[in-house]
Amino acid sequence: MTNIQTLNKIAVCGLSQFGEGYAFGDAIASPAAILVRSASLHELPLDPATLAIARAGAGVNNVPVESCTAQGVVVFNTPGANANAVKELVVAALFLSSRKVAEALTWCQTLKGKGDEVGKLVEKGKGAFGGPEIAGKTLGLVGMGAIGGLVANAAAALGMQVVGFDPYISEAAKAQLDPRVELTGSREELLAKSDYISLHAPLTPETKGSINAAALAQSRDGVRILNFSRADLVNSTDLLAALTSGKVAAYVTDFPTDDLLGVPGVTAIPHLGASTPESEDNCAVMAAQQTKDFLETGAIKNSVNLPATQLPAAFATRVTVIHKAQEGLPEAILATLGAAPVAFVTNTRAAVAYTVADLAAPAADAAAKIAALDGVLRVRVLG
Repeated sequence: MTNIQTLNKIAVCGLSQFGEGYAFGDAIASPAAILVRSASLHELPLDPATLAIARAGAGVNNVPVESCTAQGVVVFNTPGANANAVKELVVAALFLSSRKVAEALTWCQTLKGKGDEVGKLVEKGKGAFGGPEIAGKTLGLVGMGAIGGLVANAAAALGMQVVGFDPYISEAAKAQLDPRVELTGSREELLAKSDYISLHAPLTPETKGSINAAALAQSRDGVRILNFSRADLVNSTDLLAALTSGKVAAYVTDFPTDDLLGVPGVTAIPHLGASTPESEDNCAVMAAQQTKDFLETGAIKNSVNLPATQLPAAFATRVTVIHKAQEGLPEAILATLGAAPVAFVTNTRAAVAYTVADLAAPAADAAAKIAALDGVLRVRVLG
């Protein structure tokens, strides 16, 4: 029986991907893998039996990726599984930022008890909540991954001019874009052109706080900013100052913080981007499928710390090795096998490598001998 620990409620359609031979639970002992959504793993000691962690979502801020890598634990995420859910909320945010819908709804509640006067009060007060249409305006997208691409196409279909910036955009992602979407190689050009700016970049040391006083100074007066990526992409102090001065007309964020709540011009949404049943199902299914494939065949897809590795489903004996990407180590692993492999592959990602050897028959003591090599982090023998 293979144990799978579930630290959050994982959709049944996801867990059903594993089939027979698997057991699930939030307090299960010696899990071969952990499936998680939002629970933090930073304070959770990893069991030596744990081979993989699958985050049912795109971000892995709640997973200690560096320490997992050092222990030879593969960390998966589910890019694109929640993209449509987030896209739909971003489209809603375009209207929320323009038409002061949230403020208007709150104001309407204050009219309760006014009786026959409500209609007159509505006509008198509605002028405070006017705002521009989005058609014909320019939307700048910082980050053109799965979510950014969907938002770009939706905005173009709604009549917006769309400009995207992503120095790492793939050719496959480009091919999915509406022909009306313009890509620019300059973030500065995007800032200068955009009436609305929507953030879809990952949080890295380079992007942290990148929407700051300097970036806002390069933006149009009255720009509206949407943040459905990560809170720390925006420097809150600089943003609040820009809202006060009128440089920024509105800020819609899926990441409320104390300093933003109650501020005029800020619409704070309680992290609802991926909160749809469809998104939760998609993420659960993808996370489970990737984990099952790795546990049973050693194949790696959508890992944030190990290289992608496609492998044949059929094999007699398969030896998989997670190791440091140091010169000569794959050759040392090959020599230690003691028999010529049917197939042999080494893929590298940054400072970590993944070597897989398929053998026609079991190799005696191969795992122990390979594990003893300097730089080897984890060895498994399948079959």
